[in-house]
Amino acid sequence: MRTYKQLIATFVAALAIANLPFAQAQMQPNPGSNHGNKFEQLGTLLSDPNIFRTASGAPGAMYWQQKADYVINVEVDDVNQVLKGSETITYTNNSPDPLSYLWIQLDENEHADNAPNKVFDQSSLRERMSMDQLKAMVPEKKGYGVNIHKVNDGNNKPLKYSINHTMMRIELPTILKPGAKMVLNIDWDYKISDRMVEGGRGGYEYFAKDQNYLYTIAQWFPRMAVYSDFQGWQNKQFTGRGEFALVFGDYKVNITVPADHIVGATGECQNYSQVLSSAQLARWKQAQSSKEPIEVVSLDDAKKAMGQKSTAKKTWVYEAKNVRDFAFVTSRRLVWDAMKVNEGIPGNQPMAMSYYGPEAYPLYRRYSTKAVAHTLKTYSKFSIPYPYPVAISVEAANGMEYPMICFNYGRADEDGTYTEAVKYGMIGVIIHEVGHNFFPMIVNSDERQWTWMDEGLNTFLQYLTEQEWDKDFPSRRGPANKIVDYMKLPKDELEPIMTNSENIVQFGPNAYAKPATALNILRETVMGRELFDYAFKEYARRWEFKHPTPADFFRTMEDASAVDLDWFWRGWFFGTDPVEISLENVTQYRMAGGNPAKAQKERKEAYDNDLNTITRQRNMEENLSFLVEKDTSLLDFYNKWDRFAVKPANEENYQKFYSTLTPKEKDIFDGKIAFYELNFKNNGGLVMPLIIQWTFTDGSKEVDRIPAYIWRKNEGEVTKVFAKNK
Repeated sequence: MRTYKQLIATFVAALAIANLPFAQAQMQPNPGSNHGNKFEQLGTLLSDPNIFRTASGAPGAMYWQQKADYVINVEVDDVNQVLKGSETITYTNNSPDPLSYLWIQLDENEHADNAPNKVFDQSSLRERMSMDQLKAMVPEKKGYGVNIHKVNDGNNKPLKYSINHTMMRIELPTILKPGAKMVLNIDWDYKISDRMVEGGRGGYEYFAKDQNYLYTIAQWFPRMAVYSDFQGWQNKQFTGRGEFALVFGDYKVNITVPADHIVGATGECQNYSQVLSSAQLARWKQAQSSKEPIEVVSLDDAKKAMGQKSTAKKTWVYEAKNVRDFAFVTSRRLVWDAMKVNEGIPGNQPMAMSYYGPEAYPLYRRYSTKAVAHTLKTYSKFSIPYPYPVAISVEAANGMEYPMICFNYGRADEDGTYTEAVKYGMIGVIIHEVGHNFFPMIVNSDERQWTWMDEGLNTFLQYLTEQEWDKDFPSRRGPANKIVDYMKLPKDELEPIMTNSENIVQFGPNAYAKPATALNILRETVMGRELFDYAFKEYARRWEFKHPTPADFFRTMEDASAVDLDWFWRGWFFGTDPVEISLENVTQYRMAGGNPAKAQKERKEAYDNDLNTITRQRNMEENLSFLVEKDTSLLDFYNKWDRFAVKPANEENYQKFYSTLTPKEKDIFDGKIAFYELNFKNNGGLVMPLIIQWTFTDGSKEVDRIPAYIWRKNEGEVTKVFAKNK
């Protein structure tokens, strides 16, 4: 009899054996076979549907999400580069769960001296290295990170809290019941980082020539983390790559800056009459009806402010409804132009605006605001009508997005000229960052978990928008040929699209380009534009101002199109196989035909060809005298018989049969239609439709498209016959 320990050991071993191939079994339901793998349904690779999220991909009858409203007072110290803030958060627990603590995001702690992201990447030495490279390896205390000065409840009573790097847990004195609200009062400050040195999302850029700062203030205030039905608290640390998942709410933000600063922010300014000059206010009103960008703050205004450097202060008041975040730009060295988007967005006429410094003026004055407007209209066509009152593009030598405002690059050379690459790169990044208003600012996916759900979907729509800007737009991501070099890399350099952002080796190709390419192929080849566009719009409509997961996207695309796409998601999003299909062999066949005269003629030609050897040819060329010609007694019936003569009965029978054929049958019978047998081999492993282009002798071309389902019974090799009449 086995002992208790032996039984436990046997059970654990059996459990390990049973679970070892579980992940592979999900990807390979029929391992070892040439079929029954790639076309099986995704099964448990997707989360189970429930009362919160349906099997169709739509929000369920009991779907819920939390709400967080903010009133914030913030001041930017332009002398010491310090941000000071105080906020009141009103948090509403719409979940069915009682909560004993709340999680707050402190993203600015990514710059702290003890931040894990400063040490968790590999490093190595080489024989030749620059001083900057070596300095980066020497720890340095810079004093960055959030300083929390107060965390109180609505009655101003202190609350217990703990900070774990970029996450702060606030312990509640009593349980926050479903449907209840909690008020938090938090005071904090932090040293603003030099974004050009430290990197990151927010910070400042210093312009030594005129001794001014450009502040792009982002991910700057203590923000509520998401508590959701599919994962509870989203408390994955911010390390600089995986961006964020946040709660929708209403904002009122009072921003105090030097009096000669211009502020652009999420939402609408409530006190332009107090912070703008009379001339600027008049130009702002003019922009409300203009079809061309109007300089609210002119280049001359900006240059004048750059030299004066006021020590007085002004407070700009901004409000925003139903947004998931808030960001702003402030500087005295900003030109600001604006125009109304009068058409192309059902039910809305938002303001398109741009803020930029003198060095960006040659590019941004011509292109930026019009690129903003074009993006809003094109994305509205392919997803949902843009719902917000404003969209802003800020030139800040980077690329990052927030509700209604984004930061982009695009500066001219000192002489005002620019390269074509800078021009198209700038337009592309503006389209991309403004497009993020739709994904993920409105269709609010979790960027910490699934980068592709915002970057990939957005890059796909960026490609469509670029192509509607200019038919010759040099798009870098979206076309299939642009992803080949990445997808053919060795498997140990790849990971599936469905990979957490921190674990991706080549971030751009994986999270941006590959999903964008996949969706473009899905639209143009697998589904077709009509089915794809309807389903994609349905996904955006279902999940606007909500929190979707990958399963919701996958299911909606199938639910709204009646196209089974599990094979596509399995290959493109859960796998790393490349597309590599070879044409192994082509064989041509024609029917010999039944016309006796034609058949006999062909037989005679074949017979003569068989006899016509090189010896026979040269004998005849030499006028050789053959014996049967000299002695005719040697000629008998077989020498005189016409073996290829057509018998009248055969001709009559043929004509009777031929008269019963249809025109198509006659073409086949007469050999006018050729049959081509093509053999294909799936070398890469990713099953895809077959696209065959034929070039005929008359110079014309023809394309056949065979669905990917042709591989379902043999995923490695298939044969297909095509009939062509020329």
